[in-house]
Amino acid sequence: MKWYENYDTIFEMFEQGYIDVDETSFYFRSDPKEQDRFIGFLPEYEKPYWVGLCDIPDGCEFATAKELFEARIYDSQSLKERWSDVVLCMMNGVDVDSVNRDWFKRRWSDESEEDSNGTAHRGDE
Repeated sequence: MKWYENYDTIFEMFEQGYIDVDETSFYFRSDPKEQDRFIGFLPEYEKPYWVGLCDIPDGCEFATAKELFEARIYDSQSLKERWSDVVLCMMNGVDVDSVNRDWFKRRWSDESEEDSNGTAHRGDE
């Protein structure tokens, strides 16, 4: 199993608030069109976890990673329930096949800074 196929690994990255999980794209193996779907994390918002292309028109936002991963918004099932059907493609514009998990951790710790409110921001933003 590749690092990004492990549910616990990806959930932990979202739960820990790694900035590089924003714009995470995936599709469901069972979808013949392989339609890209997106989830992400933007720490500056009250509900920082977001979802695009799901059962809810225009997507939705959540306060926690647990809410995002357990919301039944993909054909009335959650991402957690459908994880074995998920094909993860990119995280923050980076092909997940091209890097290892530590690369994301290093980028978070090396490039993030906290503003006066304690909100983390990437150094290149």
